[in-house]
Amino acid sequence: MFARLSQLTRHLSRPSLAFTPVVTNPAPSLSPLHHRTPSTMTSSAIANASKTIHTAACLIIGDEVLGGKTIDTNSAYFAKYCFQLGIQLKRIEVIADDESEIVEAVRRMSNSYDFVVTSGGIGPTHDDITYESIAKAFGLKLKLHQPAFQRMKQLARPHPMQPHFDWEKPSPGLAAKLRMVELPHDPTVPEEQQAIFVANDMWVPIAVVNGNIHILPGVPRLFERLLEYLKPNLLPRLTNPEGKGIFRFLFSTPLPESAIAPYLTELARRANPHGVKVGSYPRWEKKRNTVTLVGGNKHFMETLVPEVEHNVHGRKVSREDELDPPSDHEK
Repeated sequence: MFARLSQLTRHLSRPSLAFTPVVTNPAPSLSPLHHRTPSTMTSSAIANASKTIHTAACLIIGDEVLGGKTIDTNSAYFAKYCFQLGIQLKRIEVIADDESEIVEAVRRMSNSYDFVVTSGGIGPTHDDITYESIAKAFGLKLKLHQPAFQRMKQLARPHPMQPHFDWEKPSPGLAAKLRMVELPHDPTVPEEQQAIFVANDMWVPIAVVNGNIHILPGVPRLFERLLEYLKPNLLPRLTNPEGKGIFRFLFSTPLPESAIAPYLTELARRANPHGVKVGSYPRWEKKRNTVTLVGGNKHFMETLVPEVEHNVHGRKVSREDELDPPSDHEK
């Protein structure tokens, strides 16, 4: 498994080159898929391409994650990414390298959320079936993406065990590499909206299907870099184009959750119309618990600070453990 990840990393990136983001047209967004006819598919993809991004979902694809061989860190990174941009992450799922599961999940997510990211299953091996499964989900065929193939030939580092590999000579090795640049293709959508290159030193594009499904590799380093440099494409489509994100206020309290529950219930009722969520989190075996305010209305949240501090007998903090008493070994 780890050898496979190393091989995929070697294929998709060439760290020695200069790294600058490539800004392209905004990647697409969402629309219903009740009848998957060509005309509906086209209108859906076009609508999704410019829709404001309010919600997001993340689909982790891989038997190795479900089998405990690999720890998924991409969903956690994506959660922080959405929080920073002010996008509401509504769902994270982990599924197997199974065509029917991928088809069902991407159709449902594309229909329900504005910005969907998949992670994994786009390598050169037989069980990397994400591209073909997502293509099938939307009635599309796979097509060799020539710009990606040319970039691959230019940037991909040869494997030490394939010193005489020939890009022009048909071989099992070449066929395996071509699997990574055969992308779902919609003939009614402009090419630049179906594959976005965001970094000059990476040949792998972010393939976009039905306007809002963004297909990324599962290797964390590649997943994170591609998302980071996709930001310029997303910012114009956010509710806050400046990408200021969502704010989280932390309050440290010495009171048990049961003691503050009635107040927080009433506070949540008042805060909800302002798009602010109230949370309460126990910190086991600690002498203090945490209350949170999360939302995009920073001004409203700031007006609540004195009230919350008073009612929970606590204080707004920058870290959960900021007011913790010293541990025994620190005394």
